[in-house]
Amino acid sequence: MEYDLSDELKMLKQMVRKFVDTELIPVEMNTLTPDMKLKPEYRKRFEDKTKELGLWQIDVPVEYGGLGMGMLAEMVVVEEMARTIALPPRGGRITGPEVRPALYNLSAEMKERYLFPVLKGEKKASFAQTEPDAGSDPGAMRTVAVRDGDHYVINGVKHYINAGGADFMIVLAATDRAKGSHGGISAFIVDFDTPGVSRPTTYKVVTGEVLYKIVFDDVRIPAHHIILEEGKGFAIGQQSLGRARIRQGARAIGVTERCLELASSYAQQRVTFGKPISERQSIQWMLVDTYVDLHMARLMVYHAAANADRGADVRTEAYMTKLFCTEMAYRAADRCLQVHGGAGLMTDLPIERMWRDQRSHLIGEGTTEIMRMVLARQLFRDYR
Repeated sequence: MEYDLSDELKMLKQMVRKFVDTELIPVEMNTLTPDMKLKPEYRKRFEDKTKELGLWQIDVPVEYGGLGMGMLAEMVVVEEMARTIALPPRGGRITGPEVRPALYNLSAEMKERYLFPVLKGEKKASFAQTEPDAGSDPGAMRTVAVRDGDHYVINGVKHYINAGGADFMIVLAATDRAKGSHGGISAFIVDFDTPGVSRPTTYKVVTGEVLYKIVFDDVRIPAHHIILEEGKGFAIGQQSLGRARIRQGARAIGVTERCLELASSYAQQRVTFGKPISERQSIQWMLVDTYVDLHMARLMVYHAAANADRGADVRTEAYMTKLFCTEMAYRAADRCLQVHGGAGLMTDLPIERMWRDQRSHLIGEGTTEIMRMVLARQLFRDYR
């Protein structure tokens, strides 16, 4: 099951597993606020421990002060930490602030203003792409950025944005609507305190998280706030989403393994009609199918991450990974809940939380239907 892991990564995996089992799982039912944020006292405690273990900024390049261990190492850590609900399904990093990949593409001046404060934990970035009429179809984006001398003027609406506590955002906007996603979308840095930016509406989702509607009303930003150049926004968005999709795959592995642990243990203890339900074929087959899924998913994620570390184009693998692994984890959570029967519905166990969280991952970072649509295009290119 451990695809191409070096001895160093195997040791890393074992270390993180021990940390999760001894530090996170024992307190997992008490660590989050009602809106699914990690309570400050637990954040400090967990972050101090990850620093002590040498996990801080594991995915940040060495030239920016991180460990630069690569995506495969990061996925090993994500996988193990996802075995617990002690951390929020989103924004639950305890290995250092999340750095959006686009921030590494900024100019030296803009890195000083945005990248380095994020690395130090002084600022937090959000990513704003989704719109009421342009979620899975960026080409239909209606938020526009018009050049006006040394500035751009942005107008439009984004929604379902994870913007809680963020200081600025990476905003995708159309600079040439005729070109759509083929060179017509650009990416910009926009501070939340810029005149014309508002967050008038909040949405509470099934996971308990709060998302935001963001309105841009004649928002003027300096022209140098564009990331790279006009027309590069779609590629920047895909860069961010591609990494997120592989990370979702790693997270799904951790969730699935925890569900398998819980369901297998319970099935061997729960007795009906004189024998443990683990002896019932219907239960065995559910767990065996999950066991096989877990093996396949781990190979997919490790393979995609290792290829990314080699500099390969892993967009197709990211689509496959996101599609298979998120569906697998939802099946695993559903089976785990079913094996537990009524106990699985109780909020004093982690199972119903994992079930709700995983349902949301079938939509975020690209729905399963969009993943299949994009993969169908690739399939017909490969098999003409």
